[in-house]
Order: sequence, then structure tokens, then C-alpha cells
Amino acid sequence: MSFWVQKYGGTSVASTEKLLTVAERLHEQHSQGHRLVVVLSAMGGETDHLLSLARQVSSEPGGSALDLLLSSGERVSIALLALALQALGCPATALTGRQAGILTEGQANKARIKNIDNDRLNGLLDEGQVVVVAGFQGMDESGRVTTLGRGGSDTTAVALAASLGADECHIYTDVEGVYTADPRLVPEARRLEHLTYEEMLEMSGLGSKVLQLRSVLFAEKYNVPLRVLSAFGSGSGTLISKEAENMEQATIAGIAHNRDEAQLTISGVQDMPGVAARILGPIAEAQIEVDMIVQNVGQDGTADFTFTVHRNDYAKALEILEQVGGELGARETCGNRDIVKVSLVGVGMRSHAGIASRMFRALADAGVNISMISTSEIKISVVVGEPSLETCVQVLHKEFGLADARDA
Repeated sequence: MSFWVQKYGGTSVASTEKLLTVAERLHEQHSQGHRLVVVLSAMGGETDHLLSLARQVSSEPGGSALDLLLSSGERVSIALLALALQALGCPATALTGRQAGILTEGQANKARIKNIDNDRLNGLLDEGQVVVVAGFQGMDESGRVTTLGRGGSDTTAVALAASLGADECHIYTDVEGVYTADPRLVPEARRLEHLTYEEMLEMSGLGSKVLQLRSVLFAEKYNVPLRVLSAFGSGSGTLISKEAENMEQATIAGIAHNRDEAQLTISGVQDMPGVAARILGPIAEAQIEVDMIVQNVGQDGTADFTFTVHRNDYAKALEILEQVGGELGARETCGNRDIVKVSLVGVGMRSHAGIASRMFRALADAGVNISMISTSEIKISVVVGEPSLETCVQVLHKEFGLADARDA
């Protein structure tokens, strides 16, 4: 029989009714002889509730006290699931991250997993127990409770799967897998049977919310097969693993989009060495991450510099850019919050020429204007106006035949 580490998110255990459904699924799998470690998030909305409480007593909650508070959400869900399993006659033990031997390092509220002591976990598994572990948390070398940041339960599950040598790591969500595009924008979007780590990394980084980016990086590093499954239905989901040598890859795996983008431009700065550093240096010092960058040089010896940031950082970045523009004698500084990023992703791009021109032609025929372009070996991203998002995704989905088969 198989050994699986399974993770259930907040929506999967948002109520006792849903939690009982999870317990019944696990009881059936355990009865079939499978070894199971189950990682749980807090019940849906509980982490936000705890953060709200913290802000009622502190203007800037943080540090180890906040870690201790936030970790309590997962403790509730693991205890309830263990009780539900025991009521079904299934042997189960609930463990906090600390009790599961998860050692972390790094700053409070954003810790990283350093090591996992498997002794207790292996002992319980050998006894035939279903081991229920609190996601999102661990302890540091001082014995203090730590948390891994938003989405950290995914990372907990992958780390446990890697450390314990599980056959697969199952991530249960409210969708049936990873799709060729967002079904809310493209009703005919198709569930993908398989993605490579590279493809999933690109799609996660480009706006797909199915998996936390850090968890995919962890899975790739330790070669842990990931499977995204529905917590509310059946089916094989989407397997995420390394690229098989004998696997014929399609040109395009899917389309990702990200609404959380804003664009900033500084025009008419002198074209000389060091100008880019003077523009982006203060942005970086303000802890603002820059995504896409485009520089254009005119015949008059000046340059225009355009880049994108997260929409939440727009106001702060524009303020910094206006100050830098004054220092550099820029002709103009301006910004635009009404943009989105749309990306084609697929390892098959490596061996197929002409994808970019085909993409640009399809968007032009649909009247979609492109303001920025970025490429890598397996992805092409464009920035377009937010009102064009739905048209852009639908046109590209049709152009590359993603609704039919993975052979675009």
C-alpha cells in the first residue's frame, strides 16, 4: 500500500461538517492499508480572525507573541480531526509542529524549516496511527513556537513528505486540480493531468493561487511528487513532478494571470551607466519587489524606464519614483494601477519556435494592446490593460487549442 502525506486547506475544514467529510475519507484510506500523515490549516477564516484580534490590542502586532497566537488556529483543527477519526474507530494522534519535530530558523512570522526529527512520526506510523500534524508552524532552537507565513501549510506537507520518504504529497483544495486557465474566465478550461515542477513554479509565480510557490520549490528540490486534488469530490487531480524523458510535452501547458500588478514609468532621464541603479536602488531599499522591467533609449540621448510592482506597493513606489525623478531631472514620472499580467507557460516552448509571434498576432487581431513583454525559456508574459484581461485569456486559450488536448 501507499504512503501519503496529505494537506487540507482552510476551506476543506471550514466547518465541522466538512471536517467530518475529511475524516470519513481518511478512515476509508486507512482501512485500505495506506499509511497517512495529514497536515491541516486552520479552519477557514480563523487566521484572519486571530489577526483581527491582534490588531485590536496592538497597532503593529508581530514577533513571537503573534506566532504563538496564530499557531492556535491549526491546533483547533488537528484536535477536532483526531477526535473525529477516533469516533470512527480509526487510531489517530494530533501533533503540533513542535511535537512533530519541525525545527525552524529565521525571523518571526516568516520562519523557514531547517530540519525535521522523524522519530516520533515514524513510531506512530509503525503503530498504525493516522498522524495529524498542524501545518504552518514549528519551533526554533530556543523552543519558541514559530510560523511559516501565509500558505505555510503547503510547505509543511511537502517538507514532511520529503523527510519521511512518502510516495506522494497530496494537496487537497476546493478545485479538482490545475487548469489550463482560470475556469471563471474560460468556462471550457481543462484540468491538466500532469505538470512539471518548472511549469507549476511559473504558474504559481505568475498568479495561479493553487499552490504556494515555496512549497513547489521545496518539492522540486527534494523530488517530491505533488498531486492537487479536490477535497469535495473524486478524481485523479493534477500530478506535479519532474519532466519524464520519454514524455512528449505540449507547447503550452496553461495560461496564468495576475491582477496584483501596477506599472510605473520615469521618462527623459539621461542614458548613462548607473541610472538604472539610481532608479531601482531606493525602490529596493523600501522592500518593494520589482517584477518586469523595460528600458527604451531615444535618439536625443535620454531613456524611458518602465517597471511593475505589486499593486499594494504602488503608492509608495510612485512617491519614491517622483523623488528620484526630481533628482535625475526626469521629464515625467507616472503610473498605472489598471493593468494585469497574462502569461503562456509550457516546457514545450523550448523546442517550438514562433510562439511569441503567434501570441502577439492573436492579441492584435482581438484589439488587445500590449504595453510590456517578458520572456523566459518556458514562459511569455505580457502586460495589458485590466479591461482586456478576459478577452486576452480567452483568445489565447482558443488560439493554442488548450480546451481540446495538451498538444497545442
